[in-house]
Amino acid sequence: MSLVHELEKSGNWLFRRRSWLPATILVPAAAYLFIANRSVIYFNYTWEIACILVSVAGELLRSFTVGYVPRNTSGRNVIDQLADDLNTSGIYSVVRHPLYVGNFLMWLGPVMFLRSVWWVLVFILAYWLYYERIIFAEEQYLRRKFGEAYDAWAFRVKAVFPSFRNYVRPKLPFSFRNVLRREYNSITNLFIVFAFLDLCRNLAVTGRLYLEPLYVTLLVSALIFWAIIRYMVKRTKFLYVEGR
Repeated sequence: MSLVHELEKSGNWLFRRRSWLPATILVPAAAYLFIANRSVIYFNYTWEIACILVSVAGELLRSFTVGYVPRNTSGRNVIDQLADDLNTSGIYSVVRHPLYVGNFLMWLGPVMFLRSVWWVLVFILAYWLYYERIIFAEEQYLRRKFGEAYDAWAFRVKAVFPSFRNYVRPKLPFSFRNVLRREYNSITNLFIVFAFLDLCRNLAVTGRLYLEPLYVTLLVSALIFWAIIRYMVKRTKFLYVEGR
């Protein structure tokens, strides 16, 4: 098998598992908290708010992206690549893979929670190697489907480093309802991850299993939010927007 086909095959394999495979980083992260210097990982309100804000910035980027795209593009399909149209306006005229940039920031926050420069460096390398293959497989699919239109867009817009030089206004209006329907799981999972790390940190430092008040507030709020949106998604049509 040629290297191109090998990269595409591995990229598709990772693509189908991208919804859960990155979460496996929580296992070594939790273990690290039990061997880290306790004086370093003690609760620090300012630092932990900063970590949370980095992750929230990633979710805001994802939400901004999802709010403008039509149905069957930038989707949560986990089996095969899917794209009815080639997104080239809005955020996609700034960067080709805004969702993956958003994912990077969302995971960077929990990694920063560990207060280790080495963890950040290893995460950046691992993230790049992981998503490089997914991006390769995705772009192979798009190139085959859209041909010269894809090549022209890819020539103008960088893969992960934003540039506003060729910004094009979005073709569709922003849909907040579409964001809620498609991102409520990500939003909730974000605060579950932070709460999990806080539990592990407190157990490692004090020998007791508890959450700091900050994380109690965030976790309870996130679960209430999830329950409300989940009910609306499953029991009503309010969050469904035509063509989204």
